Amino acid sequence: MNQLMQGEFTGKTAEEAIREGLLTLGLKEEEAIVEVLEEGKKKLFGSVKARVRITKKQSDGERATDFLDGLFEILEMTATAELLSEGESIRINVTATNPQAVIGRRGEILDSLQSLAGAVANIGREDYRRVVVDCENYREEREESLKKLALRLADKAVASAKKVRLDPMNPYERRIVHAVLAQNETVKTISEGKEPHRYIIIVPNNYDPEKDKKFRKPRKGDKRSDGEKKFNRDRREGREGRENREGREDRGKKPYRRDRRSSDVKKDVRKPAPFFGTYLGKNPNAGKEDEGNKKD
Repeated sequence: MNQLMQGEFTGKTAEEAIREGLLTLGLKEEEAIVEVLEEGKKKLFGSVKARVRITKKQSDGERATDFLDGLFEILEMTATAELLSEGESIRINVTATNPQAVIGRRGEILDSLQSLAGAVANIGREDYRRVVVDCENYREEREESLKKLALRLADKAVASAKKVRLDPMNPYERRIVHAVLAQNETVKTISEGKEPHRYIIIVPNNYDPEKDKKFRKPRKGDKRSDGEKKFNRDRREGREGRENREGREDRGKKPYRRDRRSSDVKKDVRKPAPFFGTYLGKNPNAGKEDEGNKKD
């Protein structure tokens, strides 16, 4: 973390202590914060010297740099922020033992650090100063790769006469793509979607809606209109809903146990009904017995 230029100084008076402190620190009065700790006083036996504390005012860039260093300590990241320049924009470079942990996927973490540093640097300011936080020259390399990607996809769009949609990007990266293709007379670019998922679409001048089914709107002559698709979707949803309802109803019923033990089944204790002919005095074996007697 950047050490602030400060110190305590004494003199016969506060004014004398302040002059001594500014001279020692090499600061102008408008560049310093002065705190009077003790006024110089004369006493009966001698006098008490005045004592002041003088601290150098931090610039916007220094404040943002110190903030990042403090944040790295809290996150237990071995990284250091360095203020490179401070003019119309503030440029800060981060050196880390693990750069990827600072950069993140497609620079997401680095972009977050940049947003936080920008908020800290612009505290109390009416006009916003842009803050750029870089690590291991990632910004420049990313810019070059975006330019090459934009030109390659523009050629693809012209060759196919179709629109080409890019992945979502942050505003800074979208500006790079728009800028490089603004000089291309064969395509134009538009941004669609909402942050943080806003993306760019490359539209070739020879765009043919008939070839581009992905972006083509359905017409009345299409085999399956929107109404038919909706009707089929509703039918599917109705069938699925009916199956879900039946499934819920089945879950509410107790399953029938086919493997119940014989002891669980109520035994039929009723005696079998006698043969109907018995009540009429007819014995079904009577004839056979008579025939047997006759043979014997």
